[in-house]
Amino acid sequence: MRMPPEWHPQQWLWIGFPHDPVEWPGFLPRAQEQIAAFASAVAESGQEVRLIVRDEANAARARALCSAAVKLEMRRYGDVWLRDTGPLVVQDGQRQIARRFGFNGWGGKYLMDGDQEIGAELAGSAGLPVETCDWVLEGGALDGDGTGLVVTTEQCLLNPNRNPHLTRANIEARLARDLGYDRVLWLGDGLINDHTDGHVDNLARFVAPGVLALPRATGADDPNAAIYADAKARAEAFGVTVREVPSPGRVETDGRIEPASYMNFAITSKLVVVPTSGTAHDADGVAAVAELFPDREVVGILADAVLAGGGSFHCASQQMPVLKS
Repeated sequence: MRMPPEWHPQQWLWIGFPHDPVEWPGFLPRAQEQIAAFASAVAESGQEVRLIVRDEANAARARALCSAAVKLEMRRYGDVWLRDTGPLVVQDGQRQIARRFGFNGWGGKYLMDGDQEIGAELAGSAGLPVETCDWVLEGGALDGDGTGLVVTTEQCLLNPNRNPHLTRANIEARLARDLGYDRVLWLGDGLINDHTDGHVDNLARFVAPGVLALPRATGADDPNAAIYADAKARAEAFGVTVREVPSPGRVETDGRIEPASYMNFAITSKLVVVPTSGTAHDADGVAAVAELFPDREVVGILADAVLAGGGSFHCASQQMPVLKS
């Protein structure tokens, strides 16, 4: 059983709709607008979107903001980051299974009602059998290329706030056993001030077998320049092909460096949606991602308010793959 890459054909895309003003203080209405724009773009491309809403009030808000092509499902969940709390689907050509892992609120930082259960609930709604794995893992902590190769960060997967009893070798064995990843490219740290302890989906993304996209520092004050350089050196030493995408540069809110990144793009069956930050580098970032996906339309959608809650479009979504023999 292996987890297919994100560019594998998809049946639909689950997306979480922001609902908690504590998580988006002063940003919730705009975060809802930006997630709605993301959901609408994917749905209008011809792919089914299932937007997960918390209650009737949020369903009404979502209906007012979204394209009529977006389907709403009311469920109990805390945060919107379905990449981490949703099901990870593996397949072997004959069947599909949802793997569910332990979830501890990103190392005990953000424990919210419903986040422990939403993954199994979504899997059940898709008719998937659920198998529970005996360790903590979030979907945004890894990215695979479809050949058994996965990229992750030491900062997250080796963090003692996740699996303190597991060694690097233990984790590699579990990645092979549970998701079919038999080779692991270990990068170092994720972006500065990333709430997730350095999820790789904000730093490095496979865009084809053996081809890894990484940010390139933009400007002398880019706060993540050393992190990008280290990731590139490790990737090239491992033997993968690196394709660089300019970073958004230095993005701050009230003096705090934000983990802004064009790498948190969502790959769907017909469309790639790139989160933009409202900086002078947005057009170049979207154009660079578009070069990586000549078979798909690529669009940039402003996501600065979504980022204020700790993530972006890839974090807020999870795909349901097509079963292919």
